Amino acid sequence: MRTPSGPLARDAMAYVLAGGRGSRLKELTDNRAKPAVYFGGKARIIDFALSNAINSGIRRIGVATQYKAHSLIRHMQRAWNFMRPERNESFDILPASQRISELLWYEGTADAVYQNIDIIAVHDPKYMVILAGDHVYKMDYELMLQQHVNSGADVTVGCLVVPRMEATEFGVMHVDEADRITAFVEKPADPPGIPGQEHMALASMGIYVFNTEFLFDQLRRDAADPDSKRDFGGDIIPYIVKHGKAQAHRFTDSCIRAAEEIGEYWRDAGTLDAYFDSNLDLTDTVPQLDMYDREWPIWSDAVVAAPAKFVHDEEGRRGHAISSLISNDCIVSGALARRSLLMTGVKMGSFSCVEEAVILPYCNIGRSARLSRVIIDSGVRIPEGLVVGEDPELDARRFRRTDNGVCLITKPMIERLAL
Repeated sequence: MRTPSGPLARDAMAYVLAGGRGSRLKELTDNRAKPAVYFGGKARIIDFALSNAINSGIRRIGVATQYKAHSLIRHMQRAWNFMRPERNESFDILPASQRISELLWYEGTADAVYQNIDIIAVHDPKYMVILAGDHVYKMDYELMLQQHVNSGADVTVGCLVVPRMEATEFGVMHVDEADRITAFVEKPADPPGIPGQEHMALASMGIYVFNTEFLFDQLRRDAADPDSKRDFGGDIIPYIVKHGKAQAHRFTDSCIRAAEEIGEYWRDAGTLDAYFDSNLDLTDTVPQLDMYDREWPIWSDAVVAAPAKFVHDEEGRRGHAISSLISNDCIVSGALARRSLLMTGVKMGSFSCVEEAVILPYCNIGRSARLSRVIIDSGVRIPEGLVVGEDPELDARRFRRTDNGVCLITKPMIERLAL
């Protein structure tokens, strides 16, 4: 196979699948799709896939949306409107719009691409990079594109190396010694091991690279199959494994690390506990995911807001934060934030304290409130003196409490307290 003579990303289009509800995030996705959920300060989850594409050199991007997409579309219009057609750049937002049938929305991940083949064809990309819009990670897709071309594969699948019995919730690859995929199984009870590493497995990241014309042919074939569920993991990839050449690409080969000695970081923040933990990971002294990296930035909405402010300096009423991320427009007024993440516009009243808290934008923490191990949805006003995280039974009656003791607090839950 030839060695690429230049960046392949300039001939590629990234297509982000961002239509999923994310029901395991419970009330956090009542009014927004999972990719639109806030993360890490001012970003949204989808910003990671989009930033990876831009940082990899891909300048043509499409995003397929479906479930409760208003806040997601609004965010992309505000944060991602810098793409310029005169520079051969494009950013297409592609809501499910019944373009193929007046009766059907997107039926599956593959159908979300199939219904927009004509729009993709206008951009004439040589390669398609299919991405999930709901994972948190940093990755150079150029390196995956290079492997795809050099291997002569029909499809290249991004894979994580995980302990074998942790792969039961993933699509899992069975590979040979050259990482050619010989079988693809969805959520197996007994995942296949990696040759030479039988205690480990290759789990799909939901990232696929295709030559565009080959992908179009597969989508048309799949659309004509009445038994298909129109899904990449369930239909398209298993068919190619059986009838063509599918290659595994290991995330370790293209991940962007916070430091050489730190392992690769990928998270599906798809449950309340996983979302809580992955946000708090950022408060570590040396976090595995580096949000301060100027060479591989996470692009997002440039919110116009004042700097964070800490006020009062007297015993028992001192505004301070320890091992915490405090975003723009926050005011910590005679309060304490410990190992917490305060997103844009959070206000903390005097004598209040939060510990291990993920607080979404524009919340107000009332005076003397004590909150630990909480996720607070955007715009919530915490009443003065409210205590959460000290009485599990009481917390479970008032809020949504996970098995790991994390409480999700939303506006309706606070309103019910007053009844």
